[in-house]
Amino acid sequence: MGKAFRRVRRFIDSLGRPDLFRVGAIITLAILALVVLGLVWMPYEPTEMSPDRLQGISATHLMGTDKMGRDTFSRVMYGSRITLLVALGTIVIGAGVGILIGAITGYYGGIVDEVVMRVMDVLFAFPNVLLALVFVSLFGSGTFKVMWALGIAFIPSFARVVRGEYIRCKHLDYVKNARLQGASDARVIFVHILPNIMGVLLSNLLIGFNNAVLAEAGLSFLGIGSQPPFASLGQMISEAQEVFFRVPVAVLGPGLVVVLMVLGFSLMGEGVRPATQNLD
Repeated sequence: MGKAFRRVRRFIDSLGRPDLFRVGAIITLAILALVVLGLVWMPYEPTEMSPDRLQGISATHLMGTDKMGRDTFSRVMYGSRITLLVALGTIVIGAGVGILIGAITGYYGGIVDEVVMRVMDVLFAFPNVLLALVFVSLFGSGTFKVMWALGIAFIPSFARVVRGEYIRCKHLDYVKNARLQGASDARVIFVHILPNIMGVLLSNLLIGFNNAVLAEAGLSFLGIGSQPPFASLGQMISEAQEVFFRVPVAVLGPGLVVVLMVLGFSLMGEGVRPATQNLD
């Protein structure tokens, strides 16, 4: 445990702006703690209705209740889980495919690079949420369909970043040495170059996670994604708009969690970014 802690401490101290990273990590860990707590305990079932409708903050309902009498705090705990799950799935799909496309096109170049990157440029011209809406309209709504739609929409941003890094790195001395020693293209791409761009990738993964949280919240606000009676943060904000002045916490509760998620990942991304800008 002591060794692991020292390694984490050395990693944080090596960052460009470690204070920003620490603050972001604390905020993110607090949200993750809320999600983990929700896996083992909730004050009420998120879908459980009661006669206590539109109640304010109280000892029995920490964030009051909604217009169906459901406990807002329990629904925030559940909705946070859904938002993080969709954001994680989005990054796994978008980064996984985007890294593969960017690595191959950046390393080999040529006509394939030109064709693939022109397609990526066309997709990149559309905002992620708008592009995801197109895919959702084709495949339908639902949590996992939204995850796939956002994942596909995020592919171009990762592909462009990785392609640029591979174009930069493939002419460096350590890559030339690997080729002279007989390393295969696959080994050069995935063993020699990929680990050396992880700093840049980490920054983009954190910022991408931040954007995925915003995109999921926006889509669920529009009624796409997790469907009633199951909770999602954006959906809760949408449903509570009409009662904002009567029970403000019904909007402020899920809204604050979305803001903290975005803030946490943004600060970590900004903390990592300066350390990646001077990489050779």
